[in-house]
Amino acid sequence: MFSTRFRVDFADTDAGGVVYFGRYGRYLERAVLDYRRAAGVPVLGEPGHFFMIRSMTVEYHAPLRFEDDVEAFVRVSAIGTTSHTMEVRLERIDADGAQHVADARAVVVGVESWDAGGATPIPADVRAAIEAFEAGIP
Repeated sequence: MFSTRFRVDFADTDAGGVVYFGRYGRYLERAVLDYRRAAGVPVLGEPGHFFMIRSMTVEYHAPLRFEDDVEAFVRVSAIGTTSHTMEVRLERIDADGAQHVADARAVVVGVESWDAGGATPIPADVRAAIEAFEAGIP
């Protein structure tokens, strides 16, 4: 499974230094963009199939705090005709090991343009890049 790491920024926390729940979408986005770069997929999609989030869910297991080191594990769990589903597992990394903090899931649909148009089929090269990348990850 693909993974990427980052550190919790101060701007993501509340007055108690705990990450505000609404910031987890930002972490999902960061992990998904890193996944796309690594897979060789256009980060925002390509003309005629721009990526947009159709739905997103987050299940929280433990809090993150300012300056925590986080590892995000990312995979595409399903590819449909016009959309694909991204799953992300977040873990806090510290001297004691890793602690599972959250799971997120996003359904990403491709659209013709940012301001209009319905869902469009996933381009063959994008599908092939995702499938090859997923197959090559242990």
